[in-house]
Order: sequence, then structure tokens, then C-alpha cells
Amino acid sequence: MKIAILGAGSWGTTLANLLTENNPKDEVILWARENEVISTIQDKRENIQYLPGVRLSSKLKVTGSLNDALSKAEIIVTAIPSQFLRQTAKQISPLVKSPTIMNVAKGIELHSFKRMSEVLKEEIPQAKIAVLSGPNHAEEVSRKILTATVIASETADLELLKKLFDTDYFKVYKHDDVIGLEIAGAVKNITAIATGIIAGLGMGDNATGSLVTLGLREMIRVGRHLGAREETFYGLAGVGDLVATCTSQHSRNRKAGLLIAKGLDSEAIQKEMRGMVAEGIFTCKALHEFAERENLNLPLTTQMYRVLFEKKKLKDAIKDLKELI
Repeated sequence: MKIAILGAGSWGTTLANLLTENNPKDEVILWARENEVISTIQDKRENIQYLPGVRLSSKLKVTGSLNDALSKAEIIVTAIPSQFLRQTAKQISPLVKSPTIMNVAKGIELHSFKRMSEVLKEEIPQAKIAVLSGPNHAEEVSRKILTATVIASETADLELLKKLFDTDYFKVYKHDDVIGLEIAGAVKNITAIATGIIAGLGMGDNATGSLVTLGLREMIRVGRHLGAREETFYGLAGVGDLVATCTSQHSRNRKAGLLIAKGLDSEAIQKEMRGMVAEGIFTCKALHEFAERENLNLPLTTQMYRVLFEKKKLKDAIKDLKELI
């Protein structure tokens, strides 16, 4: 079997290495855009830009050719930032027959409010689509620190996917609520930015706990509106991922919040992130537009939108939120 991983950020690289080590009889190939990333993986067996300090398997292949990566691939893992997934999916479609595609990026497409599995279904209708989500920081999984994750699909062979990904340090659980997994994985990032701001302002753990609770409430509200099951949000992909993202030093979205608290603008934040993407910024915009269209009451999302896109002062946003927590 040939497995292609598209996207050589920290998470894509981590999963490519995991799949290589866990499936020695299969061909695993990682596709990367940046020539520098490709050369450092080939020459030094390390993704210095996105996953420094982690030794990669000598058997892991890497390429800059999408055609080479996808040729005869039966399993495709997409680790592409959400706002670029459709563009990449359009390129994938004519190159594949009927693969299984596992999406691992967490986000919502701007303006369309499409979940990533919906984007893939629209652009690659011949594929079977699955999603993976959970409290899964690449910095820990890559170092084989115990982690659990959840996979869900309506069409793919979940038992096969579980076998491919499941290890003694990366435990995989099957689920059937695709909507719930994707909404939980995307929406929790907004709360993580908010908790980063709170931490940056020195407001303490009690305020953080209140914000996490409010974020969970909004996550459930959106999920139920779209047909997800409420119990999904109390599991690994919901509360588990929410807590990890809001509290971890590895969280990109929490880091974005910390930088906002320091007064940095979006351009400065992007520079500080060094190529990493804080998906919560885009998700916040998409979800705010959706909430206005659907008349959903999402106060935390609304205040974060005002701060991120309307330059509302943090003290004013916090003052308005105090009435709700």
C-alpha cells in the first residue's frame, strides 16, 4: 500500500513519520511545498523549520511533486491549512482514482462555512473521506508521548485506518459523528486564542476556566445546530482537545492570544509564528459570519471577532464578556 501525506508542517511531518515506522511494509511519502523543508528532511532527516529536534525515519520519503506523491496512493492524509485545502483538493482530484482521504487539519472555510470533509467531498467526489481529531500536539506525538485521538467517517474503512495509525503511544478510537469531530476541532481554537489573551493579561486560572466553559457552550450550540450529537463534545475531540489547546505551551492559537495581549497586530503575529498557522483566527471570522446568518448567539466568538477584525480594545471586550461568565 502507498500512503501519501500532503503538508509538511509539524503535524503532517509527525504523522508521516508515525505511519512510516508503524507500517514498514507500506510506502509512505510526504509532500512538501518548500524546497528547504524537502532538502533538510532528505539530508538531515529533520524538519528543522516546523519540527526541530525530532529525528525522522530513514525510510520516510519526501517530494515536492504532487503527482509523484499521489501516483497509485490508496491512502491520502491531508494536513493542509483549512483556507488552502480547496485549492489543493482541486489539484488532487484529476490525479487520483478512488482513494481514502483522511483530513487532519482543523478549520472552517471562510464565507462558505464548509467543514473540511465537505470541501473534500465537493472537489474529490470519487474519494472516501475520513477525519482525525483530538488533543494531539505534534510536539508530543513526534516524541512518542502518550496521546489519544479520534477518527470518524461515513464511507471509509475505519478499521483499516485505525490499524495504520494506532501505536502503543498514539491510541486511536473510532467514531461516527463526523460533524461533531470537525466542529469541535475547529471551534475550540477560538477559545484558545481568548485564553491566551487572558493569560497574557495576567488574569489567572479562574478567568481561564470560565472562558473554557463559555467556549464549550458555544461549541455545543454550533454543533447541535448543524446536526452533531452533544455527547461528542464531552469526549476526546471536544473537551479533551479544548482543554489541551487552551492550556498547552504548544498551542499555536493560545500563542496568538498571548501575542495579541502584548499589542501585536496580525502582521507581527504572523512573523512571530514563523510559518505556523493559528487556525482560530480564520475560524473566528467564518463562524461569526455564519452565526449572524443563522441568528446564533455566540458571545465569545462575537467579542473575539471584534478584537481580531474590528480592532476593539481588549479591556472593552473583556468588560462585555464579564456579564456572561
